[in-house]
Amino acid sequence: MQTPPKPQRGWRWHRALLVNLRTPSQAPPRVQALSGPPQPRTAPPRAPFQGTKVGIRGTGGKQTRNQGETGAEESPDGTAAGEAIQPAEVGEPQADQSNHLADERSAERGGGIVPENGGQEGGEASEEGAPGQDHDITLFVKAGCDGESIGNCPFSQRLFMILWLKGVIFNVTTVDLKRKPADLQNLAPGTNPPFMTFDGEVKTDVNKIEEFLEEKLAPPRYPKLGTQHPESNSAGNDVFAKFSAFIKNTKKDANEIYERNLLKALKKLDSYLNSPLPDEIDAYSTEEAAISGRKFLDGNELTLADCNLLPKLHIIKIVAKRYRDFEFPSEMTGIWRYLNNAYARDEFTNTCPADQEIEHAYSDVAKRMK
Repeated sequence: MQTPPKPQRGWRWHRALLVNLRTPSQAPPRVQALSGPPQPRTAPPRAPFQGTKVGIRGTGGKQTRNQGETGAEESPDGTAAGEAIQPAEVGEPQADQSNHLADERSAERGGGIVPENGGQEGGEASEEGAPGQDHDITLFVKAGCDGESIGNCPFSQRLFMILWLKGVIFNVTTVDLKRKPADLQNLAPGTNPPFMTFDGEVKTDVNKIEEFLEEKLAPPRYPKLGTQHPESNSAGNDVFAKFSAFIKNTKKDANEIYERNLLKALKKLDSYLNSPLPDEIDAYSTEEAAISGRKFLDGNELTLADCNLLPKLHIIKIVAKRYRDFEFPSEMTGIWRYLNNAYARDEFTNTCPADQEIEHAYSDVAKRMK
């Protein structure tokens, strides 16, 4: 899958804002760019929109609260989000150890949101009982190279996907780390995205945010995203660490070892994806269980485990091909089925950064081998 640059399917460009247009069955996601003085940009091609349209008026450099869905992001080499963006040591990325801070100030009333086609002021859906309309949620994610679009960060995409899957209305703000506004520095000193506020409460740890959202946004109003099979949570947990060692190696004579270690981890993941889950096995059948036909780690629906693994697996696919001419082997049918099913879901594809953003993030990490 080639992710289009900047706004993808369903996104609309307006000045310093990226707006994800709402489909009838989802909350209206929006992304706002947050940085220093706005710079002139060339607007990318607009995709045809479907569903309810929410208009935005230029804010003259002020922050504007926008309601929508968010995306999660993480450091290119797997370092914990919230740390400085720089190459980390080879090893398992500390995704679950990351700390983040955030909040977003409301713009003056009447200066930011212009409802269209039935949207209420503030960007909320006009439909009665729209999911999530009683929560004020803001997710801050790292901006891309242009300071506005979504940047490369699996931690951010992880949270973005969770909020999208929950069906809640929320704000997304891209933060340009090179021109971080003073008010954001005061709010979250020394902290880089992603971070979140929920009804005014600052949330700073990715792992705890995930747990909080699963507990707070619970059935029957919101779907449960936890796995039914504990093994799904640990499937592929060593893949990104092996990739990190592989991509940062600069010695040709050691490349084969690192590649072999990566393939071993991928094969283990592929085996899990192809192994039928207990609920796929007919206890009364005399035939051996066939290869699993499920779409994702824990079944046919996306779960928290997928929100954690898929962004990393996508990065591996893009970066390994670009800098090491490495591709997932075609015989790893479980991984390819998994990725193809993910690419068919808006919750994943519309939260992915552009391929160019991912490649750029690794341009200094993936050194040329000698």
